[in-house]
Amino acid sequence: MLLLEVISGERLAKPERGKMRVHKISNVNKALDFIASKGVKLVSIGAEEIVDGNVKMTLGMIWTIILRFAIQDISVEETSAKEGLLLWCQRKTAPYKNVNIQNFHISWKDGLGFCALIHRHRPELIDYGKLRKDDPLTNLNTAFDVAEKYLDIPKMLDAEDIIGTLRPDEKAIMTYVSCYYHAFSGAQKAETAANRICKVLAVNQENEQLMEDYEKLASDLLEWIRRTIPWLENRAPENTMQAMQQKLEDFRDYRRLHKPPKVQEKCQLEINFNTLQTKLRLSNRPAFMPSEGKMVSDINNAWGGLEQAEKGYEEWLLNEIRRLERLDHLAEKFRQKASIHESWTDGKEAMLQQKDYEIATLSEIKALLKKHEAFESDLAAHQDRVEQIAAIAQELNELDYYDSPSVNARCQKICDQWDNLGALTQKRREALERTEKLLETIDQLYLEYAKRAAPFNNWMEGAMEDLQDTFIVHTIEEIQGLTTAHEQFKATLPDADKERQAILGIHNEVSKIVQTYHVNMAGTNPYTTITPQEINSKWEHVRQLVPRRDQALMEEHARQQQNERLRKQFGAQANVIGPWIQTKMEEIGRISIEMHGTLEDQLNHLRQYEKSIVNYKPKIDQLEGDHQQIQEALIFDNKHTNYTMEHIRVGWEQLLTTIARTINEVENQILTRDAKGISQEQMNEFRASFNHFDRKKTGMMDCEDFRACLISMGYNMGEAEFARIMSIVDPNRMGVVTFQAFIDFMSRETADTDTADQVMASFKILAGDKNYITVDELRRELPPDQAEYCIARMAPYHGHDAVPGALDYMSFSTALYGESDL
Repeated sequence: MLLLEVISGERLAKPERGKMRVHKISNVNKALDFIASKGVKLVSIGAEEIVDGNVKMTLGMIWTIILRFAIQDISVEETSAKEGLLLWCQRKTAPYKNVNIQNFHISWKDGLGFCALIHRHRPELIDYGKLRKDDPLTNLNTAFDVAEKYLDIPKMLDAEDIIGTLRPDEKAIMTYVSCYYHAFSGAQKAETAANRICKVLAVNQENEQLMEDYEKLASDLLEWIRRTIPWLENRAPENTMQAMQQKLEDFRDYRRLHKPPKVQEKCQLEINFNTLQTKLRLSNRPAFMPSEGKMVSDINNAWGGLEQAEKGYEEWLLNEIRRLERLDHLAEKFRQKASIHESWTDGKEAMLQQKDYEIATLSEIKALLKKHEAFESDLAAHQDRVEQIAAIAQELNELDYYDSPSVNARCQKICDQWDNLGALTQKRREALERTEKLLETIDQLYLEYAKRAAPFNNWMEGAMEDLQDTFIVHTIEEIQGLTTAHEQFKATLPDADKERQAILGIHNEVSKIVQTYHVNMAGTNPYTTITPQEINSKWEHVRQLVPRRDQALMEEHARQQQNERLRKQFGAQANVIGPWIQTKMEEIGRISIEMHGTLEDQLNHLRQYEKSIVNYKPKIDQLEGDHQQIQEALIFDNKHTNYTMEHIRVGWEQLLTTIARTINEVENQILTRDAKGISQEQMNEFRASFNHFDRKKTGMMDCEDFRACLISMGYNMGEAEFARIMSIVDPNRMGVVTFQAFIDFMSRETADTDTADQVMASFKILAGDKNYITVDELRRELPPDQAEYCIARMAPYHGHDAVPGALDYMSFSTALYGESDL
């Protein structure tokens, strides 16, 4: 009983003074009851065995007392008793060579462990450098003598017994080592204080690094957006199809290669911001406020501007390509018709300016007049072509064709020449009519030939022009229409051939009459320049152009069939991928509000879900490839699907962003749960309450739903108290409460986190109760990097008791938890 009073510092009940066995048993029971009252469970130890002198029982009881009152109170970083004492020994002896403390028996046989503990705390008592591992007896006796003389630790052990025993007694060594622990408990307090400061400084350093990372990532993303928007807003058209197609290819590269990484960066930026704010909130630090213009909302606004600039850019490119294609087609058509017309007008002005009628005979004058009439008929037939040429030139001007000046110049030249031909024609007609009265006869057959040959010749020229006319179509129906028109044209060929035979028959009749009556016509038709050979030549040319036209239409029909196959192939995939993305978005929404298992289970489920979504990427890439084939084939519409590639891209980006945000929300819930000490059952209860009052199933409660939730959980509050709570859970006054804010509110008052006062008290222990701390003390007690961190940020101490190198740790501790520009 006296031993227990001394070792515990408490008074026990009065002992019985009798000498009988019953008195001894009563006194021992009082001692055992006191031990039991301290929470110690006594197994198989009874008063009778102690009174009877049972050595094993007595030693067991003594060890129980030592364990409870000398060892059990030892705690190192929340590890108690034996493990804590062993951890303390390992840390204190870590810097010493030849010392490796792993247990409380053979690790101490060479005596270096005891010497290291003494030297670590009182280096002036032992010259550790002169000790040898191969001289355990000297080492042990040195440690035992120094401990007894200077540390007031009695010699509990015998050096010879330790050396002569294969395995020294663990309890004896553990008891003796505990005396070292208690002897150096003051130093232990300083170490605990230093650990607390290191922990706080490490949190601050990590948060500052996260802030710097956020600022850099935000700056890089904003700079990329700033550089990209002017490029997307530049709608200056190019003059050539090749240049516009290069712009389209550059835009495809932007959508396929450059933008997706920036989407990931934007998502990661939001995740980093949320994680940083959660860490700051959990460590009682002020919220992070990014630099001006670098808030998450600023990033979102800039991103919105990027997407606004991007909107319609691809459609503009395709419209420009379509316009240039149309322009190229019209320009080629203009050149073709202009060349035909110029070929026809070649020499016509010289012909009209001839004075041949002045020396002609009567029959020749008649012939010249009829010939002129045929020419006027021919001229009138070409009027349509001139009007077509002018109309095409006008359309090229309206469509802003890049080479309009040369087109206008050529068109003007043709029109001026046409006007001149009209004037010359009129002038020649007037001259011929003046002499017509002198002419009496004309060969009717030649006249008939000329009248029929000219239209037929024009028809053949028109047919050749149509057969060689270039065409551009975008659907099977359009090419089928051209094919039908071509078949209708071929059906007219037999009648045309009959007309040709009739015209040639007229010429043959003329030849027969000339030969029969020896008419001096020199074998030529005075009324037309169209010869039978020319008619036959053009007819043969028409026949050769027909199969070429057939082949061209067949090839175009095959190309349109290929285009239709591409449309169907893209439509089939888009009609599957589009609904799949919508379904996944809805499933993620359900996962984020349902409870199934622990948060770790939900997190694993979401990550597996994310993996399955990422594995779907090849199908998106395949659809991109089909879409590129469609654009390269210049296909501009698709009746087989309502989904465009733009819809799929936007849906896919939203799906990736949503799953990443949902995973981040669960990670922050785990971080909050672990930091606040919330059990899984509490987390499930919080989730169940939140889901119940999230009546709109949006993942957020409005004010009235939140009030109803608080009332259901036992809160009885007025308007002022509810307003105070809302200012905590909704600091931005959005009118809604998120699940993260709800968890923070429910658990914030029970959090076990460090405070400014705790950090200040820790610095005070390191400073030896002074109001300041010196540079040397910081470097001695803290790790190098964190000591230098404090020295660089602590202000000089200016109190009346200041010494050189004194630093103000009080204001530094307060700054860690308040508004600070560190």
